[in-house]
Amino acid sequence: MSEGKFTSEDTAESTYQGAEQAVEPTPEPQIQLPLYAEDLRKILPHRYPFFLVDRVTDLTPGKHAAGYKLVTANEPHFTGHFPEYNLMPGVLITEAMAQLGGIAVLTLPKMKNKMPMLAGLDSIRFRGQVRPGDKLDMEVTIDRLRGTMGRGHGIAKVNDEVVCEGSIVFALG
Repeated sequence: MSEGKFTSEDTAESTYQGAEQAVEPTPEPQIQLPLYAEDLRKILPHRYPFFLVDRVTDLTPGKHAAGYKLVTANEPHFTGHFPEYNLMPGVLITEAMAQLGGIAVLTLPKMKNKMPMLAGLDSIRFRGQVRPGDKLDMEVTIDRLRGTMGRGHGIAKVNDEVVCEGSIVFALG
């Protein structure tokens, strides 16, 4: 390029070089695992006593999350849900899976600060009990994410035995 003058070749070349740079994919932010409760509170809007994921051990933003909840006898629902034989209510098991799915979705940069809301449950099956002292292991795979709606499939286990599984439909506000 000559000093102070642009030629058509100079302009075309600089435009082409700019296009090459724009095509390069932006790297996904690296997430250090595991994610602890203090990390999860920065992602999810839920708080005690409705914060139902203690740790995330595997995460692919927008696609998959695995984690767990340590179930304790001190949780408020045990005072009224079969007080003589404590069981974690099924609705809270499904909510825990939904929150884990929310973490998978909300870690996508474009979904940051969205409000995840449970919109439906399909084919939920309870296959075992969750009691105080259990570690509730969960996995959620996001099957579909389009606009502000999505669907995931969740599986919850205690001691490698499936206690709950099914599809979770969610909306993002």
